Amino acid sequence: MSRKLHIEVFRYNPATPDTKPYMQSFFIDEFDSMTLFIALNIIRDQHDPSLQFDFCCRAGICGSCGMVINGRPALACHTQTRDLPDHIVLHPLPVFKLVGDLSVDTGVWFRDVGTRIESWIHTRKEFDPSAEETRMENELANQIFELDRCIECGCCVAACGTARMREDFIGATSINRIARFYMDPRDERSEDDYYDLIGNDAGVFGCMGLLACEDVCPKKIPLQDQLGIMRRMLALNSVKGILPASVVKKLQNHKGCCHEKH
Repeated sequence: MSRKLHIEVFRYNPATPDTKPYMQSFFIDEFDSMTLFIALNIIRDQHDPSLQFDFCCRAGICGSCGMVINGRPALACHTQTRDLPDHIVLHPLPVFKLVGDLSVDTGVWFRDVGTRIESWIHTRKEFDPSAEETRMENELANQIFELDRCIECGCCVAACGTARMREDFIGATSINRIARFYMDPRDERSEDDYYDLIGNDAGVFGCMGLLACEDVCPKKIPLQDQLGIMRRMLALNSVKGILPASVVKKLQNHKGCCHEKH
């Protein structure tokens, strides 16, 4: 027997500041294989066309439909209503600028942090459009691809306690992003260069280790592993003039804790 779903939605339009945020209830019939994305479209089509929420691909690729679902950041298109209680409470992702209702602007945040971490290959080689693409070993390419699967949905940022308290914290997604360049043999930056970018409280040393980022990642990217790898590398780099070189080298070669620079 299908359930009657009670979906409670946060409503507020910042463009009309005279209004106040409030929660609005909708009641719809559930059917087999219903996703929260479908439920929201039913609400907008049949109950209130003014409801704002974002979507594009409906397949967990674009990351547009991130929202807080019963207190947990997730993608609406990935969330089956059968996995939720019949009372569903929806809020917009925190940290990001609110556009209206469940819609937030993640683009400005990701563009800003991408600039701060210099999210591009740094090389002194002059670009030759006619040259063959640089080759790398398949195993390394697969490792880099694993980190490149981030869809920038913002769920990990919204779940991060540090990001909620510090506007300058770059978040697990950005540390994962810069770890991708650390592994890339085409990137010629030194460990000192990486330290200057993220070796502070706004970077790897600001994480409180609550693990929420990895728990809510819809693509199951090993965010905490990458944060640990980068934190270890930068911590060792900061004491390389203090600890004996033999000790630093031994710690750097401890398998399972850090990637070697390829």
